[in-house]
Amino acid sequence: MVKQKRLSNVEANIEQRLSEGRGQGRGVNYKLWLSVQSVGSAGVSSRIRGWKTQRVHEFLSLQELYYFYVLEWSRPVSDIREQYPLLPLSETQDLAKMCGIRHPTRLGSSEPVVMTTDFVVTVNQSIGVVEIARTVKPSQMLSKQRTLEKLEIERLYWQRRGVSWGIVTEREIPLILAKNVEWLHPFHACEGLGVSASELRRITRVLTQGVALGSASLAENEG
Repeated sequence: MVKQKRLSNVEANIEQRLSEGRGQGRGVNYKLWLSVQSVGSAGVSSRIRGWKTQRVHEFLSLQELYYFYVLEWSRPVSDIREQYPLLPLSETQDLAKMCGIRHPTRLGSSEPVVMTTDFVVTVNQSIGVVEIARTVKPSQMLSKQRTLEKLEIERLYWQRRGVSWGIVTEREIPLILAKNVEWLHPFHACEGLGVSASELRRITRVLTQGVALGSASLAENEG
């Protein structure tokens, strides 16, 4: 009876989140499954309004934030959805059982939790619009057996759907580019600043060259 009650609580929580629209929608209408407030962050949490989506994105680490800036700058990327839920829960549980892996549970409890992928990204390619899934992890975490087990469940989940899945570590994030975009990000909307269209195009051209070709961040060159 205790086990049935726990499963009922888990299912009720999932239904509640789904009814709120979490893990659903695209662009400005997407609602992430987990918020900064509901999850303890091991790093620096952030809330940033996106250029592409015009909604507030939430990130649980500085590494996630920097990867977001890289995606914001990438022209082929048209949508960014963070903290994307791997549903139904029964599927990830089945995958864990198939691999002989313990499914993630709530801290200090045996209740299973809904797994998430850090980023699901819409990319415009020559072959058409595709979705890719990316998980952001510090490289040192990849030496931990438990981390690898959870990543294997995630990999198999996306493999079943024919979606490209991969791991992004700090080694794959161009830090100078990320910091340049971070510096520019608050100034993307220039309405009300008294800047003419021709001036804006000239500034955009100069800053674009600086971001793409510079060996130091724009903030460092500000003076």
